[in-house]
Amino acid sequence: MPNFSYDKSAALLERAKKVMAGGVSSEFRKYNHPHAIFYTHGRGSRIVDVDGNEYIDFTLSQGPLILGHSHPHVLKSVSDYSRDGQLFAGQHLREIELAEKLQQLIPSAERLRFCLDGSEAVQTAFRIARAKTGRSKFLRFEGHYHGWLDNVSWGISTPSVDALGSREHPNVFPWSEGLPDRSKDEFITLPWNDLDLVRQTLAESAADIAAIITEPVMCNNGCIPPAAGFLEGLRALCDQYGIVLIFDEVITGFRLSLGGAQQHFGVTPDLSIFAKALASGYPISAVVGKQSWMDAIEQARVIHAGTMNAGNPTVAAALATIEVLEQEHPYPRMFQLGQELMEGLRNAAHDAGIPVLVQGMGPMFHISFTTKKALTDYRDTLTVDRTRLNEFIEGMHDEGIRIIGRGLFYISAAHTPADISRAIEASRAVMKGISG
Repeated sequence: MPNFSYDKSAALLERAKKVMAGGVSSEFRKYNHPHAIFYTHGRGSRIVDVDGNEYIDFTLSQGPLILGHSHPHVLKSVSDYSRDGQLFAGQHLREIELAEKLQQLIPSAERLRFCLDGSEAVQTAFRIARAKTGRSKFLRFEGHYHGWLDNVSWGISTPSVDALGSREHPNVFPWSEGLPDRSKDEFITLPWNDLDLVRQTLAESAADIAAIITEPVMCNNGCIPPAAGFLEGLRALCDQYGIVLIFDEVITGFRLSLGGAQQHFGVTPDLSIFAKALASGYPISAVVGKQSWMDAIEQARVIHAGTMNAGNPTVAAALATIEVLEQEHPYPRMFQLGQELMEGLRNAAHDAGIPVLVQGMGPMFHISFTTKKALTDYRDTLTVDRTRLNEFIEGMHDEGIRIIGRGLFYISAAHTPADISRAIEASRAVMKGISG
């Protein structure tokens, strides 16, 4: 086991708390082990903190680093294009080139607009859906994360599984204080992967529903694939009732394939949200969709704006990322490495006598400490053993393996077979020390 110290990070955190609320710029960064950690640099699959500790990084900065840290082609492209300017408040050639490339790759991308992050792009899609349908509500699913703004900050946390109430009419709880109570009137929430329940709800309430929004793979709570026929069923129901189908591909976009989950599963939504891996960590997102829906923006009936949208560095980063993904086509390798790590974790847990479920797609997957054979919706994720999960995450961190605290792993094009072997070796040591 490495002899890690976190003293310098601890000192910097105390300094940061004197000027930054909580010492961080995003709430999730507080919840590291043993506290928020400060980093100095990252290269490929590795990241190094201020204490000199080196980690094999399976967080990939919450997912964006599909090529790993500091990919030289991305950094050079950003540097070269930034010499011409940072932001023009006008159009530029590479913006068109990026849009043309996304249109070529993504099945639903007949037209698109660039934004800065996923939260903003989601709200743009909602605005389009309301304008085009004349309806006010959207249907979403328990545990799915669509950003941190008011009308989606419900239904992603709960006091307990029992507090959720019935599947047909779930209770929703605020994720944060400061939410206007009326914001929970903008949506209907249902458990995921239950097509019959969606069908029943639309039969009663379709006249009020402008859109259905879903993660194509439920990545933010567990890593839960869609049930057979579920996405196809949503597509058919949206066609039947004239409802907009929105795929939130902030995580799945460019991670499952160059065309996202919609290409991987063969189901084309009306609108989609891409962010994270689109530009290897630079702040850009896109709302893309069929022209028949995006014409509301084209005709300026729906206003979409943003001073910082499609700045030179972010567009250059996105084009460079896609160029590498097209040239190297790392997807088969990422799937294989992910499957090898999943199987290694299962074997390590089995040998230690610890019940676990390792579930997901390969390029992203999740570990749960549970006797369940599968997690199928958010309610299932609330039954897992969080104490053992926390012990595992902390133990792996002290072994130099960095994992997202909720048990989610990301695989990048930079990870190697040696990284996978080392992570499995570390998991064997950590599993043996987990409380029985």
